Amino acid sequence: MRRPNVLITGTPGVGKTTLGKELASRAGLSYVNVGDLAKEGELYEGFDEEYNCPILDEDRVVDELEARMSEGGVIVDYHGCDFFPERWFHIVFVLRTDNSCLYQRLESRGYTGKKLQDNIQCEIFQTLYEEAVLSYKKEIVHQLPSNTPEDLERNLDQIMQWIEQWMKDNN
Repeated sequence: MRRPNVLITGTPGVGKTTLGKELASRAGLSYVNVGDLAKEGELYEGFDEEYNCPILDEDRVVDELEARMSEGGVIVDYHGCDFFPERWFHIVFVLRTDNSCLYQRLESRGYTGKKLQDNIQCEIFQTLYEEAVLSYKKEIVHQLPSNTPEDLERNLDQIMQWIEQWMKDNN
């Protein structure tokens, strides 16, 4: 049985992991958090002193995921998307969060100064939505609001309907 690959992307703090894990559980798909995958496999190519975080080795991440992605049925969660092969995903969801809400979420994670400001600006300027539209066919890229528990439920219902329809159409 063929199953779709889903990308969930957006600025840090928009709710990708919460949505991705719950979606995987409801849909019976596997879930990959790229940040965790990189940590487990030490898929880094250095350290960014300014942002105080490791630099992802994108080629090694792609190599690590290639076999799983070709099997299908994978939900990928990451705040970037321009380095994944276009062929991997059947649909892309970009989560969007209001700045005041996002600011609080990032502060509660310990983001401060430049890292906090740059992530808020990233959301204001729709940076990840634009990256997604440039990296994938526009018709498979969808923005979803991610501010409240009601938004989460609505998003889960909407994506579940899409997955069910995709499976009907492709099996």
